[in-house]
Amino acid sequence: MLHILYLVHDLCDPAVRRRVIMLQAGGAKVTLAGFRRAEQPVVRVENLTPIDLGHTQDGKFAQRLLAVAKAALSLGMKLKGVGRPDVIIGRNLEMLALAQRARAQFQGGDIPVVYECLDIHRLLLGETTVSRALRGAERLLGRRSALLVTSSPAFQRNYFTRFRQIDAPVALLQNKVLELAEQPADPAAANTAPANNQPWRIGWFGALRCRKSLELLSAFTRRMEGRFEVVLRGRPAYREFADFDRLVAAEPHIRFEGAYRNPEDLARIYGEVHFSWAIDFFEDGLNSSWLLPNRLYEGCRHGTVPIAMRQTETGRFLSDRHLGLLLDEPSVDALQACVGAMDIEAYTAARNRVGAEDRGTWVCDLRDCRALVERLRGLTCVKTPDAILQAA
Repeated sequence: MLHILYLVHDLCDPAVRRRVIMLQAGGAKVTLAGFRRAEQPVVRVENLTPIDLGHTQDGKFAQRLLAVAKAALSLGMKLKGVGRPDVIIGRNLEMLALAQRARAQFQGGDIPVVYECLDIHRLLLGETTVSRALRGAERLLGRRSALLVTSSPAFQRNYFTRFRQIDAPVALLQNKVLELAEQPADPAAANTAPANNQPWRIGWFGALRCRKSLELLSAFTRRMEGRFEVVLRGRPAYREFADFDRLVAAEPHIRFEGAYRNPEDLARIYGEVHFSWAIDFFEDGLNSSWLLPNRLYEGCRHGTVPIAMRQTETGRFLSDRHLGLLLDEPSVDALQACVGAMDIEAYTAARNRVGAEDRGTWVCDLRDCRALVERLRGLTCVKTPDAILQAA
């Protein structure tokens, strides 16, 4: 069985749990180690007891660098009871540094390291001394990487190729919905158009970090005087919204419904809305314009109609498939022109187009999990179970 040491930047991140499930479903043994954004240690992630590397704070770059330096000094002790892995995956740049450090802790030092990069931090994109130093460090660490895993072709096109960062094979692993059941359920039929003067609902789920989106949706729902309402779910980035709770409470047509489990709760929460907000201005023109977010796949898989900006990777993805509603500019007028006059016929047609798209566009299934693990196995000399049986 392929043994993977998975080093992550935040054990509390739901995406980490999904990746662990995916690797295990694909037939790998996973040892999980990482930092945590929560104050208290994380006891379990799925069915694993993670190795705690310490506490880091979101947005505190200097603090995170110090935490990584401390973890590097104690990594040998932390991994003392861990058997030699076949592959080490470092999720994000700081964990790539620790992955290279971890490789040296095991006998031989020839373990392939995989760099999993699902966001391009704005500090990597500037021309300051810090930005240049970070890109230099990434290039240095990336030279010894056997594979780059990223979630959007725009990251490769606009960053890794443009800056000549990583000269390694690339695996595109999109943020699809993880569905492992042999007989997957059909998308919920709850997204039917509202009746009896009930409002249209826009769902904005996941990482809530974009103040501009909240301001735009607040102004839009006020103008529409109750014809539209917005449901927020997920994890607010309070460092971006010092007054998030007060702002939401002050809006008559916006409500926050808290966290949810992914993928367990997706069908229910998306079944309660008609549109999914697939827009993020957090790093406008950079990472936010290049990513293909979780909510794009989640919303479409569960029958909602996505709303996106046209001049983004998400907009291009939808435009190529003739799906969704696309804004040309981030204004209340543009949003009103796009959805303000929505009726049952137009909505049903848009929803049916989403529903007609191939399921594989939105979903990662058991075959995909196995394919990922086999791709990782191909970096090593570890044989597949079938190959072992044939040799015997």
